[in-house]
Amino acid sequence: MDKQSGNAFDTKLFNRLMAHTKPYRLTFFGVALAAILLSGFAVLTPLILREIIDDAIKSSNSERLLFLTWAMLGVLIGQVVSQLGFNYYANWLGESVIKDVRVNLFKHMLGFRMKYFDNSSLGVLVTRAVADMQRIGEIFSQGFFVIVADLLKMVVAAVVMLVINWKLALLVFAVLPVILYATRLFQKAMKVAFIEVRAQVAFLNSFVQERIVGMKIVQLFTREKIESEKFRQINEKHQNAWLKTVWYNSIFFPIAEIVTSIAVGLIVWYGGLQNVANLEREDFGTIFAFILLIDLLFRPLRQIADKFNTLQMGMVAANRVFNILDTNSNIQDVGTVVKDDVSGNIKFSEVRFSYVEDEEVLHGISFDVKAGETIAIVGATGAGKSTIINLLNRFYEIDSGVILVDGIDIKDFKLTSLRAQIAVVLQDVFLFADTVANNISLKDPSITLQTIKQAAKQIGVDEFISSLPEGYEYNVKERGTMLSSGQRQLIAFLRAYVSNPSILVLDEATSSVDTYSERLIQRATDKITEGRTSIIIAHRLHTVKKADKILVMDAGKIVETGTHKELLEKGGYYSNLYEAQFLAEEVA
Repeated sequence: MDKQSGNAFDTKLFNRLMAHTKPYRLTFFGVALAAILLSGFAVLTPLILREIIDDAIKSSNSERLLFLTWAMLGVLIGQVVSQLGFNYYANWLGESVIKDVRVNLFKHMLGFRMKYFDNSSLGVLVTRAVADMQRIGEIFSQGFFVIVADLLKMVVAAVVMLVINWKLALLVFAVLPVILYATRLFQKAMKVAFIEVRAQVAFLNSFVQERIVGMKIVQLFTREKIESEKFRQINEKHQNAWLKTVWYNSIFFPIAEIVTSIAVGLIVWYGGLQNVANLEREDFGTIFAFILLIDLLFRPLRQIADKFNTLQMGMVAANRVFNILDTNSNIQDVGTVVKDDVSGNIKFSEVRFSYVEDEEVLHGISFDVKAGETIAIVGATGAGKSTIINLLNRFYEIDSGVILVDGIDIKDFKLTSLRAQIAVVLQDVFLFADTVANNISLKDPSITLQTIKQAAKQIGVDEFISSLPEGYEYNVKERGTMLSSGQRQLIAFLRAYVSNPSILVLDEATSSVDTYSERLIQRATDKITEGRTSIIIAHRLHTVKKADKILVMDAGKIVETGTHKELLEKGGYYSNLYEAQFLAEEVA
């Protein structure tokens, strides 16, 4: 929970948010002007009614009555126009600000290290980028400007009261501290309550997101009842957090209504008593105007408390969003080298790495890959094979050692330039909810449909794609659920091929496909590895046997290096691995 939760308002955070309105200064001041006009028009109404009662009606002056009536109509039109402009442009400003903040947030997250996403909840991040953003927008559309407009109404109403009749004004002001104190307590309590609400919303979103994504596991292991109970408990906490805000509202607003009624009662009592006792006769128009002015003084105060809730919820959301924007988890992209003609020479020298501090995963890895070579990396699960690929792409920073590409430290490359030279085909292929063509080109304008089709024919997957209902325009839906794992792999191979990389990485790319898809993938592999540096996290025997060099890993170390034949002749770790994992497959 926010350590500042007891504070009703965070000025520093608010100023930071206001800085995002600078590109829209004209609109900002226009909304502020509309707020000022609204306060002026609101106070003019009771003043005109006072004149109508005490002047026009009392003196039976029909011309004065007509003039004041037209004045009242003019005030009404002014109120309508000002309110229209205020509502529209306050909302427009809010939407413009959250558009800018959301773009900045997404751009910032795009540069995060993989470690950040490893340790973060997907549902919470989605909540920050979507739901919390809308709360920030409400600061402008329903919070700040409405509060400012209401405060202006209150100040102007108080001044007018003092000018009209200071004694009646003091009667009203006598009860004002009660509602001000109640409002202050209400604001503090609601700040704490809304922090809890936002936390529970994030937990709820995270839980639902994970269970929907993992629904197959939930059903396979018959955990429906257990997950349903967990959801009930989380939902109950969410409900209780909201009910706490309802409870505070239920206490505050009746108190505000009672205090308002007491103020009106005092005015009627005092004004009536003065007239009955023939002491200082109060004009009925003045008493009537005061009753309306009390409403202008107290009703905005009640609304301010309500709008302050909106403001606080937006501030809580803004604090959470800015916490992500302030997170320094980006890869330091300070390199200046940009190369479009990487040969593909790779060198790992004494590379050490740990995902968690003091729990080293790679223990001084060293190896060389010459341009155009195909090397295979084999080993048991958890040996560190995929970690090597993550480090080559700079998804994580190494603890010590150096990684060179064409003799240049990868830290000296501009990050986009480095990754543009490396294409990776993973075992678990991720596809977007889009067409086959867009998933292959990733909407790179330089990769045309004709280029994709030509590449598909070259690696032998055009027939498969053309057989889909809409061919290259077939929508694979979210995560590619409309395709089999083998079909997704083929699309991933084509995606890598059309990017024309200097370095190709195949990470267990044929480990879970059917025989037909495997044959297509093997053909594709032969084609796309031709003439370029290739690193294959090996699983299938065929790929391992054809590699120029095989690195055998165990527990974060390279224990053997050589060709398939050389390693078998050694009769060591690889030979045992071959017997256990590959021989049965070869016989089959």
